[in-house]
Order: sequence, then C-alpha cells, then structure tokens
Amino acid sequence: MKPLFIITNDDGYNAKGIHALTDVARQLGDVVVMAPAGNASGQSHSFTATRPLRVNTISEEEGLSIYACDGTPVDCIKVCDQFYCPRRPSLVLSGINHGSNSSINVLYSGTMGAVLEASVAGFPAIGFSLLDHNPDADFGPALPFVRNIIEMVLQKGLPQRVSLNVNIPVPTDGVIKGMKLCRQSVAKWLNSYERLIDPHGRPYYWIAGQFECDDNDEGTDQWALENGYVSIVPTTADFTAYSFLESREIANPTT
Repeated sequence: MKPLFIITNDDGYNAKGIHALTDVARQLGDVVVMAPAGNASGQSHSFTATRPLRVNTISEEEGLSIYACDGTPVDCIKVCDQFYCPRRPSLVLSGINHGSNSSINVLYSGTMGAVLEASVAGFPAIGFSLLDHNPDADFGPALPFVRNIIEMVLQKGLPQRVSLNVNIPVPTDGVIKGMKLCRQSVAKWLNSYERLIDPHGRPYYWIAGQFECDDNDEGTDQWALENGYVSIVPTTADFTAYSFLESREIANPTT
C-alpha cells in the first residue's frame, strides 16, 4: 500500500509553498491536504475552543484530497485525523512555510505547532520552511532536499514523539551546499510591538520587532542557514529542563 501523507501549513491552503510540498508528496504516495482557509501564521499550538469549526472541500480525486478548515493548523491536524483520513497516515508534513521557523521562531510557528501536535498524537512529522517571505518564492532549489528528507523518514522512521524542524536557506549564489543536523540557536525578539494612534485618537499596537541571535556557532541552525546549508533540528513537545532536573535538588520545607 502506498504511504499516506497528511499535509497542512499556516499560510493557507492556496499558498505556493503547500502546493510545492504536495507535488513532492504525490510522487511518493497518497495525500490528504487539510490546511487553514486563510493565513494562520503565528498561531503556535493554539486550537479553536470558542466556536464550531467548518471544513470546505476544495477538490477530491484519486490519491489527492484537499480541504480548507477555518481554524488553526493544530485544528487541521485534529480534524483531519479524526474525520478525513482514510487510514493511519505514514507521515505528517507541514509547510513549505514562507519564512524562517528556525531558532526561537519554532515557539511561535503555526507550521511547527501542527508538527508537534501530530508528533504528540503518535505520527512521525516534519515541518519545512523556506527563508523567503515572498508569496511567489522560488521553491525549486529546495525540493530535492525536501524529497530526500521525506524519503529518509519513511525509510528509517523517527523516535517516539520526536519531529523534525527543517529550514531551507536561499543563498545569494543560489547554491544550497547540503544538509546539517543541528541544535536550535538561542535567540529572542526585541521590541515586539509598535504603539500607534488611530484616526480617532485611540492607541493600538502592531507586531514588529527585531530578531536577535548571538548564538550562531557551528552546530546551530543559524550557522547552518547563514552558511548555505539546510538545517534539520530534532524537536519535541517535552519542555522539561533535564539538565536542571538531573543536577539539582529541591529542599523540602522543614516543620
């Protein structure tokens, strides 16, 4: 039986990146696309709890079904798994995102929120992102690497509840040098909001900010991307700080 892929993203079902990812996956198996009806970037691991969800059928044909959900990327995974998947998926794919999800961006990413949700549900999952926010970005140079990583995971699998966060550079010379298995760089966003005044004199706030990362040593995702390599970061939803857990004791209160 052919592999079955669930594909989602956070840019919306009609984004160029998800079309590129779907084209690659269709060469390898059957595909069910369940993606947000519109842009759902920055949704992280949020899901819809205050209203009903609706799903529209975009198209259905042999080996490919496409649906648009008016919820978050995590909603897409949950609803697709329960109601729209004809059998257990071999692999869940998210992306290809327009823009980076490296370093601390994984925490905010709807693309990676869907990946982590799939991983928690017990499915191997990969998130793909291209470092180009242009809606008409050129995904061509990235696709051989995307296919290679998908085939690798199909053949070798992933550890339980470990997913992959894959970011793909856009080198100025157009040449991607290869792939690197990396750790996540430590970084943060500064001055995340601008305070503005509307025509009625009332303040409002608009997301802005500057990405700051001094942790770009060799072995980090930022180093890999800055040097023309695809970064692959093994990622988990387990937030436990094991180094603290293993090296510290919490004293019990005395009575």
